[in-house]
Amino acid sequence: MANFAPVKKELHQNLKVAAQRGLPDISGQHIIATHAREFPQLATSFPIFLIKDNERFRPVLMTGLEAGENLFYKDGILDSLFMPQAIALAPFSLGLDPEKEKTLTTCVDLDSEYVGEDKEIPLFDEKGEESELFKNIQEALGNLYNSEVLTEKFVKELEDNDLLVELQLNIDFANGEKKKLVGLYGINEEKLQALSDEKIVDFTKRGIFVPIHAMLLSFGQINRLAKLRNETDGKKVVSLRIAPAEAEEQQVANA
Repeated sequence: MANFAPVKKELHQNLKVAAQRGLPDISGQHIIATHAREFPQLATSFPIFLIKDNERFRPVLMTGLEAGENLFYKDGILDSLFMPQAIALAPFSLGLDPEKEKTLTTCVDLDSEYVGEDKEIPLFDEKGEESELFKNIQEALGNLYNSEVLTEKFVKELEDNDLLVELQLNIDFANGEKKKLVGLYGINEEKLQALSDEKIVDFTKRGIFVPIHAMLLSFGQINRLAKLRNETDGKKVVSLRIAPAEAEEQQVANA
């Protein structure tokens, strides 16, 4: 389990990170947080959905077909051409500063195998000044925070324009078993096509269509999930399909 702590000069003057760092162990994560700026790159590898967390929507990458399964993660490597920013910054993250109310600060996982006083790259130099590495990490985390703020605004646009639809992922296994994954949300294509000309111009000027179209294109990666699952020792998948949850419920009712 990670042990994140705010980086403080008085406490971590001698703390260092390894020159060569691998990914954190995400083998048990079937979803990974992402943000809208990453959608175009990540859509080439992962299906992108929204999930509801404490009444708030947040975007995630689907990396497995059940909890505890990451089909993209093997031998410490994520099989993707593009690395999600939040993972790439490990063992660092943003967290609340206990000394400053409602203020975010740079945190580090003190239990990470890549962190310790015996590693190569210091966070502070001999004068107690921030090292170049630490400055770069803080800048990257600041960019990540800004991306998350923009993502919240993007999701609000989807909600305000009624462009979200609840989806259901239906899985058929070779042994005859069937499974449904629920709680997923995507773009309502019918309502997207029905947007007014004025709204289309507005969305185009503000770049909102870029993450929208990336989300829609990412659904093609569902087939990749099935392929990766079938390369494991687990249950083989014979079909996967995404459908609006309401349509599936209506189909059952009419059966």
